Amino acid sequence: MKKIALLFIFATLTNLQAQDRPKLVVSLVVDQMKMEYLYRFSSDFSDNGFNRLLNNGYVYQNMHYNYMPTYTAPGHASIFTGATPAMHGIVGNEWFSRNAGKETYCTDDDGVHTLGDGTLEEGAMSPKNLLTTTITDELRMATNFKGKVIGLSIKDRGAILPAGHFANWAFWYSKSGSFISSSFYGEALPEWVTKFNSEKNYLSYINKGWDLFKPKAIYNESLEDNNSYEGKLYTSIAPVFPYDLKSMYDKNGASVLRSTPFGNDFLASFAMRAIENEELGKDTTTDFLSVSFSSTDYIGHLLGPRSMELQDTYLRLDQTIADFLNYLDKKVGKDNYLLFLTADHGGAENVNYLKEHQYQVSSISPKEIRNNLKEFSVKTFGIDLVLNYSNFNLFFDKKIINANNLDLAVVKSKFKTHLMGQDYVKRVYTEEEILNPSANDYFLNFIANGYDVTQNGDMVVLDKPGYIEYWGTGTSHGTTYSYDTHVPALFYGWHIPKGQSFAKKEITQIAPTIALKIKISLPNGTKAEVLEEVLKD
Repeated sequence: MKKIALLFIFATLTNLQAQDRPKLVVSLVVDQMKMEYLYRFSSDFSDNGFNRLLNNGYVYQNMHYNYMPTYTAPGHASIFTGATPAMHGIVGNEWFSRNAGKETYCTDDDGVHTLGDGTLEEGAMSPKNLLTTTITDELRMATNFKGKVIGLSIKDRGAILPAGHFANWAFWYSKSGSFISSSFYGEALPEWVTKFNSEKNYLSYINKGWDLFKPKAIYNESLEDNNSYEGKLYTSIAPVFPYDLKSMYDKNGASVLRSTPFGNDFLASFAMRAIENEELGKDTTTDFLSVSFSSTDYIGHLLGPRSMELQDTYLRLDQTIADFLNYLDKKVGKDNYLLFLTADHGGAENVNYLKEHQYQVSSISPKEIRNNLKEFSVKTFGIDLVLNYSNFNLFFDKKIINANNLDLAVVKSKFKTHLMGQDYVKRVYTEEEILNPSANDYFLNFIANGYDVTQNGDMVVLDKPGYIEYWGTGTSHGTTYSYDTHVPALFYGWHIPKGQSFAKKEITQIAPTIALKIKISLPNGTKAEVLEEVLKD
């Protein structure tokens, strides 16, 4: 009898403990998704995808990034660490590192090798450049490494950085059409991944081609199909529907899938397979699945924010999310998973589109900027002092400066004056100004939050609003302005109240909020500012 009583008490305590955390946490990151898309396309969405989250979850209408540069890798790192690049060290997708004296890719790791059907370079990846812990790391430790963490994306950085240092697995898409990983996570791909890859299901999307998901009249929120602001998908004759993906695949291989909405569909099907085979959310120990949808970014860059292709991508993603939510309901249970959806950055309007509507802005290529800086240096100092210009950062060649007995302070002053005279430049900040930011300088604080003194440049350039360091078609991102910083933040599911907030919030509040919600330690680099509304049951 005593034994039965003890077992009952143990079971009761176990259930109480389980109620303190959901069975599964799911993050959905949509690459290059502006909050505005939820407004613009809302009437065309179904009731079961984005609108299910908007109507039944908690919505932060005014969520922003709080640093520059607003790129994919820093975005993913900041969402999951609750810190900015100045702390977590991921200062770009790739960047010229001051200490290393060379280009660094955010997840490069030459100490590991590819698992699966990918090139050597595609799989030599890990989170080693990430300097702080993530909420996924803290969950692993909180569960004594029993809770599983898996990161998935078309992009390597979208899978690896959210999953953190202690992940069971991260998987990303290769040029071969297979999902791959690296030896950082294990000795060989799990059998279920190998089986999934062997099915080559990506070919069904390729063979079907890409046509409009809904009747053409639905797409009245977009510009006409084939306009001067769009690039061309894999050198197609014109950016018009329908797209013959089969002919593109024959010339370019499986990478074609990335720049179509079907990259999102393919990833979602892989995510469902991961839940099934890894038994995520099956027991009382909390697991974490991170899914980053990348195709929205590829399409946005190439075709721009006003293209029918982009709208079609979001209408299809809405259905994909609806199907995924239904799958979670059945496999994990409606009351057993906690989900949040956000984006790693937004995106600018196409500059030619703005210019033709009387807004005098323009695009300027980084190559043009570098040539201009070189010409100025040679004209002013008789020698090229520019070591590198990238990601808005200007690096000087200190060896040449010293060898020519030049004063670095004078060099910086003259370059700053020159740059401030350029049409596209709003402000220029030196390293000294960045490391001692003024509370009254709104934009300088963005730059300081994104600045790692061991890796960033001697000066950082802030472009004027609306200007893009890019070419004439499509769009880009990276600045401090609201079109790049304003992203969705939707919370849904386990113990999440319905509601919305219009108060300005910062992306670095998500990770500590999730940590407190599921009662685990805070990521070690966060300032621990939280979103109080979703912490109230």
